[in-house]
Amino acid sequence: MGRSRESSVEGSRTAVPDAAVESAGAASGAGGRPARSGATLGSDFLQLDIADAPPGGRTAWLADRLRSAIADGRLPVGARLPASRVLAEELRVTRGVVTEAYRRLSESGQIAGRGRGGTVVVAAPARPAPPATPPMAPTAFDRPSSPSSSTSGHRASRPGTPTAPDAFFTASPHRDGLVDALRGLPCRIDLSPGVPDLAAFPRTAWLRAERAVLAAATPADFGYGSPQGAPALRRAVVGWLARNRGIRADPDDVVVVAGVAQALGLLAQLLRADGVDRVAVEDPGSLGARQQLEYGGHTTVPVPVDAGGLDVDALRASGARAVLMTPAHQFPTGVVLDGERRRELLRWAAGGGVVIEDDYDAEHRYDRPPVPALRSLLPDAVCYAGSVSKLLAPALRVGWLLVPPHLRDALVTAKRYADLGNGVLTQLVLARLMDSGELERHLRHVRRRHRRRRDVMLRAVEAHLPGARVHGAAAGLHLMVTFADGPGSRVPDTALAAAALARGVKAHPLSWHRLTPGPPGLVLGYAAGAAHDIEEGIALIGEALRNLPAPA
Repeated sequence: MGRSRESSVEGSRTAVPDAAVESAGAASGAGGRPARSGATLGSDFLQLDIADAPPGGRTAWLADRLRSAIADGRLPVGARLPASRVLAEELRVTRGVVTEAYRRLSESGQIAGRGRGGTVVVAAPARPAPPATPPMAPTAFDRPSSPSSSTSGHRASRPGTPTAPDAFFTASPHRDGLVDALRGLPCRIDLSPGVPDLAAFPRTAWLRAERAVLAAATPADFGYGSPQGAPALRRAVVGWLARNRGIRADPDDVVVVAGVAQALGLLAQLLRADGVDRVAVEDPGSLGARQQLEYGGHTTVPVPVDAGGLDVDALRASGARAVLMTPAHQFPTGVVLDGERRRELLRWAAGGGVVIEDDYDAEHRYDRPPVPALRSLLPDAVCYAGSVSKLLAPALRVGWLLVPPHLRDALVTAKRYADLGNGVLTQLVLARLMDSGELERHLRHVRRRHRRRRDVMLRAVEAHLPGARVHGAAAGLHLMVTFADGPGSRVPDTALAAAALARGVKAHPLSWHRLTPGPPGLVLGYAAGAAHDIEEGIALIGEALRNLPAPA
């Protein structure tokens, strides 16, 4: 097998179908040698016996055996896997079978290449917690019963039988903690929106930057930092925004926050202190963002979104003095606020309105030119929020907020009393990644991976979801699909999401993100999943759709 067929764990570019990988080795052993008649085609490693693999499915079989061993602890975190050449020799398969199986586990974040250190296990799936009485709390939800294995997913129920997923998705979409509760449910394939490719987190670059920061740190760097944020990160954010979002700012304009969620919570305080208690929101729009404002004491007023973005005439008619929006890549529709609407919005803001710009994933674009941030056009009326949650990982909890000058001091005060400021060391490491160009390199890398996964999802939707219309494919980390006709138009999207969850697949029903009625649909994330999981997940949603009874 030539070098062009081999792929490293960390550098693979395209998925190789099982049949293509195995065709060259169907009648030969590793390296093209004929398999010995009667030989034991197995390995001492995990007692693998290639005779157990189905014809044409050796790659999937090997990947599943490795996943099971990681899940049950036979391959703990830190365990080293055999070299692909060695394992291929022992199993008497082509090396491509092993490297493709390793690549699949690498894309799901379970293993990683360590150069001369080999390929090691870096993460194991969380095991479902044992059944317990749900706590008596306003955010508690009935959870579906856990499967016998953490990798087996949920079993499909008999049609018409009430299930825990049904009960979950029929809960009020306005209930606090709904998205968080869904995030905590076990599943086999997660197509929830809003998560980047976590397996691509630049561990090596992060560790290198962390070592450099620790080597240069002074004793003062280990104390309480400024609640406004470390000066080094505020300078780096200014450079990042200038290069990537067209925003000209001064480091004093930047307040470092614990993600966009905290930014919205702080803004809710400031707006209420300024006499604003009603905030317009896009409809459809992010359920989580809307709930942040509602928790802060605001009434949210829906404003429709169409192909041109937010309807500014409807915004004027709402009487709201502030609006929360995602103009560069509207969530969940994916539309861009067009030029005429931008001009109308800026005229509205110039008359005393406040725009809260959630720039949540604008850097992830594939088939369209960049769109400048609204903050770059009218800094005195736009509160701009961004973070690294969609660039690197939500676990870092680092973001930034820029507000009009008259709100800055009040914002810093609110941040001080909220938490005294973000962790300084994480800020310094992130600043180094930004200043060194590593963050741009990472963004280019994940764009390629996200684009490939998006293309897989588009093909799968076309094949398995008849009547589905795709929205927002040119950018972002998710697709929105609506069902204007076909079987999907005749059932509630919550019922479809529940049936998918019963088959082990998570997705958001579009109705969760609406305040007013509209066509049923789903919001499907593709960035965090491996290509084969995306394809299987959409196929399972299609199966669920075909088996849903039409409403009477």
